[in-house]
Amino acid sequence: MGPLHGLKIVELEGLGPAPFCGMLLADMGAEVISITRKSSAAERATKISERGKLSIALNLKSAEGVAAVLKLIASADALIEGFRPGVAERLGLGPDVCLARNPKLVYGRMTGWGQTGPLAHTAGHDINYIALSSALNAIGRAGEKPVPPLNLVADFGGGSLFLALGVVSAIYEASRSGKGQVIDAAMVEGAALLMQMAYGFLAEGAWQDQRGVNGLDGGTHYYDTYETADGKYVALGAIEPQFYQLFLEKAGLDKAVFSEQNDPRQWPILKEQIAEVMRTKTRAEWCEIMEGSDACFAPVLSMREAPEHPHNKARGSFVTLENVLQPSPAPRFSRTPSKIQHTPHKAGSDTIKVLTDIGYSASEIEQLQQQGVIS
Repeated sequence: MGPLHGLKIVELEGLGPAPFCGMLLADMGAEVISITRKSSAAERATKISERGKLSIALNLKSAEGVAAVLKLIASADALIEGFRPGVAERLGLGPDVCLARNPKLVYGRMTGWGQTGPLAHTAGHDINYIALSSALNAIGRAGEKPVPPLNLVADFGGGSLFLALGVVSAIYEASRSGKGQVIDAAMVEGAALLMQMAYGFLAEGAWQDQRGVNGLDGGTHYYDTYETADGKYVALGAIEPQFYQLFLEKAGLDKAVFSEQNDPRQWPILKEQIAEVMRTKTRAEWCEIMEGSDACFAPVLSMREAPEHPHNKARGSFVTLENVLQPSPAPRFSRTPSKIQHTPHKAGSDTIKVLTDIGYSASEIEQLQQQGVIS
């Protein structure tokens, strides 16, 4: 059983970050019940964020649908939602109503801009949130435009992970105080917090407030990607002097020429010399030379290649379920391991089971079906 076994989480189904948060909690053993506003017979096997969850379909625009949610949260530890500010309140499911029903409830809210502020009610996506947090400006090549790092930084790093941390922290606190609370998880703030190291360097005068000219943004020759003879790429991160020296040795580079590791004036010249050497061998040949050493080297693998790497295979870092390749649960627990409870259920397929579990009779469920509250 996972470390969160015994917890009950209700998720008002949304997009992206909130469902991923629910998936993380489900992987760790929590019972996560996802409430969708529309049932569907379609398979959702490729919707990885729904793995491990129960799915019920309720018409939340009906008083009966809202009443069912309130009955459900009466025995829940937390509720998570990813609507714009005010939407849950308009549905009759805002924090005040829910906490009145269950004073110990943790109410987790996931938004891009936060529940308050001038931009709180405006639309946005990951690229907008990391733009405002300064993260986007720091990603890209010198003299070129910023590069969107997929939607990893704000949606999932600054959003889902911080919401999950907030939820389990508040549940822990509620176990002692008996009181719930509201978690305001804003992706823009999570993304800003992920920039803490760069801000520390900036305060020390060790970081220039422009992209592509610093130690960790591809500005140096020892922290960058390089093309190989077969058109593939490798990643180098030889920051520490001893690792840097080992890389130079394995690459056959002149240590005297590369002695001024941290002289920014030398970086462009040294980078071109490394690039020239890297192009003399294939990626596989460089892996044979570098992998398994402290040279801080790795092949740049595609989504199809990564699951086949020996290290990832040895640890079971990826798994295929119902023909869907996906990452395995993380992190790992020695005594209460996480696991994928089951593949995604069809939307709404657990409605009758969940309603029965919270006390609805067969006749009451039939009446809800006739009223169009459930499908």
